[in-house]
Order: sequence, then C-alpha cells, then structure tokens
Amino acid sequence: MTYEQLLTKLTSACAKTEHCESDMRRKMVRWEIDEETQQRAIDFLIKERYIDHQRYARCFINDKIKYSKWGRYKVEQALYHKGITKEVYAPLLDEIEESSYEEILVPLLQAKNRSVKANSDYERRQKLIRFAMQRGFTYEQACRCLKSEE
Repeated sequence: MTYEQLLTKLTSACAKTEHCESDMRRKMVRWEIDEETQQRAIDFLIKERYIDHQRYARCFINDKIKYSKWGRYKVEQALYHKGITKEVYAPLLDEIEESSYEEILVPLLQAKNRSVKANSDYERRQKLIRFAMQRGFTYEQACRCLKSEE
C-alpha cells in the first residue's frame, strides 16, 4: 500500500466517524504499516484536523453517557485506555451536571432491581450498589439513587 493510498483510507474513515490516534494506529498495525509511515500519517491527520482529541472526547463522552448509560469513572477509564489525556477529558466531564448521572442511574437501578435475586434487603442493596459502581457511578450516587427509590 502506498502512502497516498494509506492516507486515503485513513481520511475516509475519519470523515465517516470520529476516531482517535490509537484507533488509527491500531488500523495501521493491522495493515502492517511501518512505524515511520504510521507517524507521518498520524501527523498529517492531526495537522489537517481529521483527528482532534477534544472533538473525539466530547463525542465519546456524550455517546457513552447518553446511549451506553455509563458513569463518569467508566468513561474516564475508557478514554484513558484510548490514549486521551486527562487534560483533554476532565474539563468536558466537569461540564456534566451531577443530576444528569442520577437521571441515568435511577432507571438502570429500577430495571436491575427487578432481576436481582437476594435473600435480604441488605444483600439486594449491596448487589445494586455493586452494579452501579461497575457501570462507573460512585458509591454516593448509587446510595442517593437507592434512597430516592425507597
């Protein structure tokens, strides 16, 4: 594959949906592109704003919170694994109101409560809190949402 063909494939992918640098590197590794060419291509994509970490993080956060129903900590962890720096994503996550997370968590806990099998109220509550924390919500958020249910 020539450098121009590589850029055509990468720019086409970036034009369709948001991608981060690590996504593009993963594609190039799969295509067995050498390190130097990978770096040239990444530099081009960033310079031409096909890759924009701020824009990517904003879209990623919105999608994961709104559609996947994730809490802040799970989103942070996913962005960290994508190679997005905390300086980029922290301010974007700080813009989100605490009440937004709770609006997402209450229906999740209600649905989960119907399927939880527990021998006591204490056990049921612990399972629901654990579920919320696995989704990236804080212990405090889970407790507040469970209290509002009672």
